Amino acid sequence: MENGVLDEVYERLRDTGPERDGWLSNHAPMAAEALVRHGHGGQVHAWLDGYADRLSERPRGIQRISAGEWREPLGDPVRSGDWLTFFQRQLGERPWREVLIEWWPRLLPGVAAGATHGLIRVGHAVRALLDGEPTGTVSPARVAELAAGLGYWAARWQPLAPAGKGPYRAGDPRAALDAVPRVPHQRSGIRTRLAQLADLPGWAESAGAVPGDEAAGVPSRLDSIVEAAVLRYGTHGHGNPVMLVHAATAPNAIARVLPVLPAALWEPSLQAAWAATAAVTSAYSPAAARPMPGPGAADAAGLMARGLHDQDSHGIKFIDTALDVHRRTGDQAVLDVAAYANDLIVRG
Repeated sequence: MENGVLDEVYERLRDTGPERDGWLSNHAPMAAEALVRHGHGGQVHAWLDGYADRLSERPRGIQRISAGEWREPLGDPVRSGDWLTFFQRQLGERPWREVLIEWWPRLLPGVAAGATHGLIRVGHAVRALLDGEPTGTVSPARVAELAAGLGYWAARWQPLAPAGKGPYRAGDPRAALDAVPRVPHQRSGIRTRLAQLADLPGWAESAGAVPGDEAAGVPSRLDSIVEAAVLRYGTHGHGNPVMLVHAATAPNAIARVLPVLPAALWEPSLQAAWAATAAVTSAYSPAAARPMPGPGAADAAGLMARGLHDQDSHGIKFIDTALDVHRRTGDQAVLDVAAYANDLIVRG
């Protein structure tokens, strides 16, 4: 039944655009996928009813994008409708894994697209596709959702300032995040903040120094980056409760796609995940840490129900990522941070 509900959600959202009011992302398909996955399929349509006023129509196309002439329109948001149609066509003609593997290395350098939401939407769509495969429910609606995520990523494609080529840090990811330099001007939007990275002393070295032991392997190192970003939110999330969510959800989206990718793409995926986490950290972290309030006795079973009750899509997606981390580690602190994050976001 849950699989059927998710397909209904995707069908319901098929004609909606990836953004509204310029830069604000459509979080509905991502949050709804998380709610269904965690057992709240029975409430997801009501949640969508409450989100409906934040949805816009799918943008119209301007000019057809051909498979051999994609470079020029890459990163042009005016061509959003064209990119959505392009990937709809590609995924209608070829297996979804084949299209994803072809486009992943093209899109990955633009990881900052839509404040990382292009990547995150693809991560949710891929998880839904993988979840459906064992039961034979790889439906057209799920393939269409992947097309929408890839189209959004391509239209908002935005590279970060180049990373350096320094040695890998031997330290843990949390220490590496603490060492990321902050952009000097933090009173503007994400594009302005990220533009400062190119001239920021220490940025190239930090972004190029992926933390962790190389011998541990890419999946383990990627999981450690996600865990560090979740836990660091507990002491730094107050700096910008909404935007700092993406320091954790962006690399986790890459972790969700990793099983589909050939091994040759794992290392660049890890590098992009770290660069995205470091960039969001640099752009939005406060100057000083603040102790998190005492543990709220959060439990895994009730955490997503709390997110559903409070109805904030960023809270839902952060809880979703935290539950991934908790499933691997069993760390109660992860659940407490997720509960704290949800409260910060709702209050803010």
